[in-house]
Amino acid sequence: MTPLYYIISAVMIGWHELFTVLGLDPEGGVSWALSIIGLTLVIRAALIPLFVKQIKSSRNMQLLQPKVKELQKKYGHDRQKLAEETMKLYKDAGTNPFASCLPILLQMPIFFALFRLLDQAAKKGTAHGFLDEERARQFGESQAFGKIPLSETFWNNGWWTSDPNHVVMVVALILVLAMTATTFFTQRQLMAKNMPAEAMSGPYAQQQKMLLYILPVAFGLGGVAFPIGVLLYWTTSNLWTMSQQFYVIRNNPAPGTPAFTAKQERDKAKAAKHGVVLEAEEVETVTERRPATRQQPKRQTRSQRKTGPAPKNPNGSTSGNEPRVDLDKNTNKGDSK
Repeated sequence: MTPLYYIISAVMIGWHELFTVLGLDPEGGVSWALSIIGLTLVIRAALIPLFVKQIKSSRNMQLLQPKVKELQKKYGHDRQKLAEETMKLYKDAGTNPFASCLPILLQMPIFFALFRLLDQAAKKGTAHGFLDEERARQFGESQAFGKIPLSETFWNNGWWTSDPNHVVMVVALILVLAMTATTFFTQRQLMAKNMPAEAMSGPYAQQQKMLLYILPVAFGLGGVAFPIGVLLYWTTSNLWTMSQQFYVIRNNPAPGTPAFTAKQERDKAKAAKHGVVLEAEEVETVTERRPATRQQPKRQTRSQRKTGPAPKNPNGSTSGNEPRVDLDKNTNKGDSK
């Protein structure tokens, strides 16, 4: 955890110095709370490439579900063969079913490092990373608005505490509920808007549905033991994820999804508003510009060529007044043959 202590403390001290220059109390909880939010923004900005990879992997997984169903029908009796063929399908498509877990997996060590850094600074005054003893004391004892210690938890401030207003417990409960709700709605947003209909019945969809309810419950139950500063970090991270995912789904949805249909409707409305030629009219215009098919002369028998009028030439002119040449009279039998 030592490298993470240095990274987290360096980012937080940088934000803390900035807020101190802007006039906030360096020992106040507001400056440290804003520093935690600043830390969250920096971490999430650094994870944007992984988020893009997660979106692409999730989209490829959705589009591959029809082929996965075919493999299940073909190798349903052989689980080992089914697993091998499924992984081969993912490999050929350049996707990884575990790539969607990378952002949250990489955030967990940062989450626990911040937890330890805040907890030990509050209980023991222990300095980690670039935090010296003075800053560690300020960080551990910081109270937002003079009443809300960032190091306190919901569990340590229940109804049995001596605080008559239970301010800490109420704030911690609000943050736990916000963390749980944002986790739920972020996953539901992905499933409801950016998953095709055929992908909603496969094993991958069933896994996503289970996670839709399991993850919020797990975070909600564990959140009562997290310090307020850590809850602030996780809630801000979830809000970032929700906003980032909303932007990606709105502007670059997966084909065959409700979000893709909605984007098509918006594009059509935008095109009509600006007077852009619609797609159907463009096709009609291209059709009108196609050259006319050249009409070939009708095929005639030998008797028609001898006695009948001369047919129209390909250019449309006739030569009916011109004498016809009898090929049989002007060619010998050898030539005729």
